[in-house]
Amino acid sequence: MSKPRLWENLSPLFTLSDNKRPMGFLIMAALAVGLPLFLGALLGHYSTAILAGMGGLSILYMPQTTIPHRLITMTVVSFGFCASFTLGALTSDSPALSSMTLGLTTLLATTICRYFRVPPPGSFFFILVACMARTLPYDLSLVADRSGLVLLGTMGACLLALLHGMGQLIFGNQAQPRRQPAAPDNNFLAIVLEAGTIGLFVGGSYYFALAIGLTNPYWVPVSCAAVMQGATFRAIWHRNIHRIVGTLPGMAIAWLILALNLAPWQLAVIITALSFVIETLITRNYGLAVIFITPLTVLFADANSVLGAEKLVAVRLVDIVLGSMLGYLGGWVIHHRQFFRHLETRLRRSG
Repeated sequence: MSKPRLWENLSPLFTLSDNKRPMGFLIMAALAVGLPLFLGALLGHYSTAILAGMGGLSILYMPQTTIPHRLITMTVVSFGFCASFTLGALTSDSPALSSMTLGLTTLLATTICRYFRVPPPGSFFFILVACMARTLPYDLSLVADRSGLVLLGTMGACLLALLHGMGQLIFGNQAQPRRQPAAPDNNFLAIVLEAGTIGLFVGGSYYFALAIGLTNPYWVPVSCAAVMQGATFRAIWHRNIHRIVGTLPGMAIAWLILALNLAPWQLAVIITALSFVIETLITRNYGLAVIFITPLTVLFADANSVLGAEKLVAVRLVDIVLGSMLGYLGGWVIHHRQFFRHLETRLRRSG
């Protein structure tokens, strides 16, 4: 491969796009995640408030449309978050069943998001929430309480979405005009085939990680899903490099935070700041965003881990590299368009 051709493939890894998000949205996204954590730290229940903070991630799906459509969308997303989490919490005791339900969650979330043309992050955070549910110690009696905390977090995000919309109306904010909802993608069979493949790889990656004895390997399916979200095979390759390379400094930040043994309110400050930075960078350069996504996810899932900071970082690095490679393999399968077109044609004929 010639040097210009090589640089053409590598240059997107180091460039910032001009796709910026409004400052009001960035602040709202950080508050949706951070406020439940501050409240939990104040009341002495920080470890349970983490679940509500996780529910606050639903704010990332707020569309820039009319207030009624915005709230309907947020309500549906809230249901999806709670369903994904609850299904994961109910089945986490069985590796085979947990892997199958994770694959099913991925299939349904990907199909719905692609059919309704949901913009990025698409199905990713539904999968992330489902994986986070599998990191908790299995206790059937606590499933309702834990799911309720996630629901409270999504309700807070809905309230912030309403306040944000009302603020735009009152103050006449025209910085980001309201858009019409996208028309559904009618190529439903193709969507299901692709979503099924993603579900197979995400669920399969989790089962494979458990089968080889990895400790609480939630990062494997999360990384697999993140990489497979690329729209093209080149985008998947870029995301693979981004995730693996961006994880190294990200894990260094996570190690530093965990090693400091910070108080709950200090962790709440850090998570709020990380959320703001991630949403600032995610539309501009995925690799830079991954540097901050990594410690954020570790603080959500591993804040109460009994592993030491050094061992935890080493374990998660292995998870991420494995998941990214499996995601790259899955992307290679998905972007064999000729095979999928042939399969789609045969299914249409048989139907």
